[in-house]
Amino acid sequence: MTAFHKILANNLIQNVTNFTVWFALVFWAFLETRSVFVTGTIGGIYLIMTAGFAIWFGSLVDHHRKRRIMLASSAVSFVLYAASFAFHFLIPEAAFTKVASVELWLFILLVMFGVIGGNIRMIALPTLVTALIPEDRRDKANGLVGMVTGIGFVLTSAISGFLVAWGGMGATLAAALALTAIAFVHLLLVPLDEPAPHAETTGARREVDLRGTIKVIAAVPGLFALILFASFNNLLGGVFMALMDAYGLSLLEVQQWGLLWAFASCAFVISGLVIAKTGLGKNPLRTLLLVNVIVWSIAAVFTLQSSVVMLAIACFLWLFLNPFAEAAEQTTLQKVVPFERQGRVFGFAQSVEQAAAPLTAFVVGPLTEFLVIPFMTTGGGAQAIGYWYGTGPDRGMALVFSIAGVLGVVATIVAFNSRYYRQLSEAYAAPAEPQSAQ
Repeated sequence: MTAFHKILANNLIQNVTNFTVWFALVFWAFLETRSVFVTGTIGGIYLIMTAGFAIWFGSLVDHHRKRRIMLASSAVSFVLYAASFAFHFLIPEAAFTKVASVELWLFILLVMFGVIGGNIRMIALPTLVTALIPEDRRDKANGLVGMVTGIGFVLTSAISGFLVAWGGMGATLAAALALTAIAFVHLLLVPLDEPAPHAETTGARREVDLRGTIKVIAAVPGLFALILFASFNNLLGGVFMALMDAYGLSLLEVQQWGLLWAFASCAFVISGLVIAKTGLGKNPLRTLLLVNVIVWSIAAVFTLQSSVVMLAIACFLWLFLNPFAEAAEQTTLQKVVPFERQGRVFGFAQSVEQAAAPLTAFVVGPLTEFLVIPFMTTGGGAQAIGYWYGTGPDRGMALVFSIAGVLGVVATIVAFNSRYYRQLSEAYAAPAEPQSAQ
């Protein structure tokens, strides 16, 4: 557990760094261009990169020592942040204010590649939970992972807004370089007694083997359905990726928006502590679906009026409940998937789940800006419900949130009553661990 706690602390440092850069980039791009299209497209780019690299990252995790691959992740991020820092100061400031600027999008891509480099850690960490923690304590360990993620969000939300307001992306990237270097050196000093990779002990080929990964998933009844359900959730979640920052910044200044997220992110920490203390119950899958019903119900109503208080409460509840869903999915996969395949299965799940959201993010940004916002500003929506719902750009974004929430509630109720839910629940309850796939 001592080694596990040190790994958690190290991941906290690197996660704070990567998420600070990510948050700051979205804040900075919106303030420079004042375009919802830009924030939606950045969200889409992030998710396409996550989906595109996840399967490969998963195979790297399975085929190499986990500490070694996490060190490589930090090294890649450091190099790309350094390149982004240099690019930022070589390009005239005016180039970053134009949506059609090639320099703006090259800079965004360079920064995003640095952030994506850290995603290897997000796949490696749950496999380390399996390797280091006994099965009956993994749900609580996943709660600690959620708590660390929450602390990272608290720090990120407080830091990113002020960094952008104080020194823009230059200050943000300088801080990122320093923190990434600290994370790298600290991880070098952490002794980790982890099992050797399957390929290292057997001499097997180190390949992605997508067909074998799909075969492992298909062998567990209901597991594909879980991944597809999470994908549908992310399809709707693309709405939040595309519009949440723009909606928040339409009501608050950037520093205030950062502080609101810092407050709301405290819920992540509280949630992680609760899970670490109580676990997820006998059936984590049931917990996951119950959480989804509540989350999407909140999404359907939190923007009914233009209110900072309602926004803050919704964000707090959303972030409190999200770790329950994440920990439930991870705990289920850790039980039903052989250890030597977990990196690839986690990577495959991340790839499929994240691939859904760009479809929404790329569509919702332009759709909201060019259709829904005019509809709720001077169009038919403003005339029909504007007298109580409100009018203007923020009301257009609010309407999109409400529609997504209703769809999410309906989808979760359907999943609760499906045979796939019953099948996967039975597979999780089975007493024996699955046999290793060769």
